[in-house]
Amino acid sequence: MALSKQEIAKRIAQELRDGWYVNLGIGIPTLVANYIPQGIDIEFQSENGLLGMGPFPFEGEEDADMINAGKQTVTVLDGGSIFDSATSFAMIRGQHVQLTVLGAMEVAQNGDIANWKIPGRMVKGMGGAMDLVASADNIIVAMMHTNKRGESKLLKKCSLPLTGVGCVKKIVTNLAVLEVTDKGFKLLERAPGVTVEEIKNATEGDLLIDGDIPEMDILP
Repeated sequence: MALSKQEIAKRIAQELRDGWYVNLGIGIPTLVANYIPQGIDIEFQSENGLLGMGPFPFEGEEDADMINAGKQTVTVLDGGSIFDSATSFAMIRGQHVQLTVLGAMEVAQNGDIANWKIPGRMVKGMGGAMDLVASADNIIVAMMHTNKRGESKLLKKCSLPLTGVGCVKKIVTNLAVLEVTDKGFKLLERAPGVTVEEIKNATEGDLLIDGDIPEMDILP
């Protein structure tokens, strides 16, 4: 059974390590803040100038002045700080963020990512994604495996304008966990109930399969 967006975020949360500074992009990545594993301390950074971002607020407790880069209302944990965007991007460009989680429209098998523009549609601009992909050493993409037409979003080569080149390290989709290698997408895990054959059929790029592929362990 394919994962929900919340379950994708839960699986990515398993990649978090104690003491890391983590940037969460717009979309599915923002959900990761709701599923921090017990026993670890994480500092979530939002590129609009927020460090110590917490989970989404409960209904009725929102503060319209406290937003993330996607203009969603968020909470701030004790000890959190607010600062200008110049300081925020100095932190990003200075490589002081250990993990960046981004959404994507397409990912190529060499790690290229397209996540900011579909030609012919209105777009506000690339935003901070260009700095994140240029500066981060550890980028995980959270995305659906196929688009609404059922076409693969994991490609041999991106067809949309690129955000970054050769920068993606790992991808978590509603069907699988994959690692980007110099030979293509290496299948690491499959969603519960999803077969390797289904993942093959949904992946346009080269898919590397080594031995038995375990199911993801999605925490409750």
